[in-house]
Amino acid sequence: MNPTILIVDDEQHVLNSINRTLRHDYNVILSLDGKSALQVLREQEVSAILADQRMPGLTGSEYFHEARKIQPDTTRVLITGYSDIEAVIQAVNDGQIYYYIEKPWEPEDLKLVMIRAVERYQLIKKNKELLYELEVANQLLSNENIILKKDVEQKYNFSNIIGESKAMKDVYDLMRKVIPTDTTVYISGETGTGKELSARAIHFNGPRKDKIFAAQNCAALPDTLLESALFGHKKGSFTDATSDKKGLFEVADGGTVFLDELSDTSPALQQRLLRVIQEGEFQSVGSNKTIKVDVRILSATNKDLLYLVQQGKFREDLYYRINVFPIRVPPLRERMDDIPLLANYFLNKYMIQAGKEIKGFSEDAIKYLLSNKFPGNVRELENMIQRAVILSGNEQTLSLSHLQTEWEAGKSIISTIPDFQSDIQLSSLPKLVEEFEKKYISQSLESNQGNISKTAIELGLSRAGLYKKLKRYNLD
Repeated sequence: MNPTILIVDDEQHVLNSINRTLRHDYNVILSLDGKSALQVLREQEVSAILADQRMPGLTGSEYFHEARKIQPDTTRVLITGYSDIEAVIQAVNDGQIYYYIEKPWEPEDLKLVMIRAVERYQLIKKNKELLYELEVANQLLSNENIILKKDVEQKYNFSNIIGESKAMKDVYDLMRKVIPTDTTVYISGETGTGKELSARAIHFNGPRKDKIFAAQNCAALPDTLLESALFGHKKGSFTDATSDKKGLFEVADGGTVFLDELSDTSPALQQRLLRVIQEGEFQSVGSNKTIKVDVRILSATNKDLLYLVQQGKFREDLYYRINVFPIRVPPLRERMDDIPLLANYFLNKYMIQAGKEIKGFSEDAIKYLLSNKFPGNVRELENMIQRAVILSGNEQTLSLSHLQTEWEAGKSIISTIPDFQSDIQLSSLPKLVEEFEKKYISQSLESNQGNISKTAIELGLSRAGLYKKLKRYNLD
């Protein structure tokens, strides 16, 4: 649909002339006086107004002054004579006109002026729409940010860190004492014990919770890239430095930096870290400008840092700077009482993700979990439960078969075959397989009282397949 323009002039022949010039490109509304033209503005949207200065009642500048109150974004163009320069000035000041046309005008000039006038209106309108969309988007982002912050705070609340054993209660007690402070904390523990989870709980329950928590695994990057990741770099400081980049310490100013696997850093990088901790300042790679930051530093390793210090593999001064408040997260084997709690927590988590309903664990599954050493700690337990939920199919209880890997299940089967273990070291692999198969088939036949159909089903064979193996091994 063509844009609407309003022409205001007290002479009909002028209106007709302008209408003939513009009617092919616009929806033209004609008005003989300012009063009726104001009523048009009250009733419909108008992109541009072209009004004569000399009119009875309201002059052009007076009309534009009133028109601005009704539709302030409409573009206003004044028709005036050469001698009306004072009227033009008044129209600019009071009516804020966009342009003026002197009499007489050329039709092509008039067309060009109105094209620009309408484009101006459309641009203003589009900008307002974009601003409104931006405001709505910002409000949505703000609301989402509030929700995300609440989710994060709830996720890392102490009530969501699973463990009621004495070993974990001791950890909670230490964390509660250090959380309100800005003290540097060193978290030690084996892989998979939850060192980063503990670090996040310290941050998101402390005074810096509204600021950034920036985590970096120091073992994941070579030394040169790690230096850039932590301290940033200037454009051109090395081959791939195509632009300036801020490092984690600068990005997290006011918040917390968590350095995981700190023991894997080089002596040169340890020196730079020591300066940040002591002075709160550093220089980006390729820059001689000193940047001051206020960050809380939490660090973690799965190695014995003191032993590394004694071996000359870790700076002693840095060790004492980061080890102001040590917290040791115990391995799972030292908190066996927490295994059922953790197992049920992970069961609920992955059951919901998979859209399943599983009531719990069988008795043999619980015994298996409590007897497991879990060298991978909580992470290994979580992976085990996630796999078991996937394997469970439509079953409502997780059993031993869901928890064990195929290797563990095979090992368990072998251990049930009498006298089999004693022959393992004396046989080649093909002979070992034959012996296992023969003994396993014999055991299955015996347990099924010689019933071929039941034995075949148990072994996952057809009746014909089982008969071939019986003949091969001379089994009756």
